[in-house]
Amino acid sequence: MISLIGIIVIAAGLLFDCVGCLGLIRLPDVYNRVQASTKCVVFGTCCILFGTFLILRLSPSGIKCLLAIGFLLLTAPTASHALARAAHKAGVPLSGKSICDEYASTHKEEK
Repeated sequence: MISLIGIIVIAAGLLFDCVGCLGLIRLPDVYNRVQASTKCVVFGTCCILFGTFLILRLSPSGIKCLLAIGFLLLTAPTASHALARAAHKAGVPLSGKSICDEYASTHKEEK
């Protein structure tokens, strides 16, 4: 029964990963792409790793899956923030569909 739940969680993670890949293709600018890929791929990859943990249980590989989830949850948001901030500092323009740029209005002195 637990293995079946693990397979379902893995399938859900694969679905989220595919949505993240579609976000990379469909969204208009680098800021939206970073947001979509980070949110979907982190959640999707964590689901895949957690489903693998459910199948493997408390084996050494299962513990490694839990450690990888923790590492991914700590590093991916930081990396996406660094990418978006670097793109903003480099002058990459927002899409014409974007409504406002609050970062530019609050951080004028850094330029």
